[in-house]
Amino acid sequence: MLISEVQCKELAQEIANLLLQQNILLATAESCTGGWLAKCCTDCVGSSQWFDCSVVSYSYSSKNQILNIDNDLLEKHGAVDPIIVAEMAKNLLLISKATVSIAISGIAGPREETNDNQKPVGMVCFAWAKKEGFCKTETMYFKGTREEVRLQSVYHALLGIKYLISSPSTSLRNQMDT
Repeated sequence: MLISEVQCKELAQEIANLLLQQNILLATAESCTGGWLAKCCTDCVGSSQWFDCSVVSYSYSSKNQILNIDNDLLEKHGAVDPIIVAEMAKNLLLISKATVSIAISGIAGPREETNDNQKPVGMVCFAWAKKEGFCKTETMYFKGTREEVRLQSVYHALLGIKYLISSPSTSLRNQMDT
């Protein structure tokens, strides 16, 4: 399904309203999207009331140095892995004032020849976390150009945030991985 930037901005505004109503601060840790999710969020007027920060950690060294992802984990699993994005989302909550976070890492393409552990182009891993200890991961396989994969990733991340903040905590206990 092709997603437009307008759809992302509309969904970001809807999430902004929910975050404001619930007094929740959001932080993002992005790799393949390169800050696009943070841009969608901060395009919303008044985002400083609900958006805390964003980290674009494209390299292994930035994931290690900024988000405290263990180098052994990165070497074993590669950056595009549910374990890695879960650590990114959880650790972001430790270094920010946010109460909810999202982490994204993927292979946007266009080439497959030297990518992370030979994972396919379009593979994107997500993690959504809450300060209370909940964390859900998901891996998607998007099709399209580099820009289309990245835009679909931003939209999917926003959908996950909406779900996370719209669900009561009791149902999150049953549906979230740690």
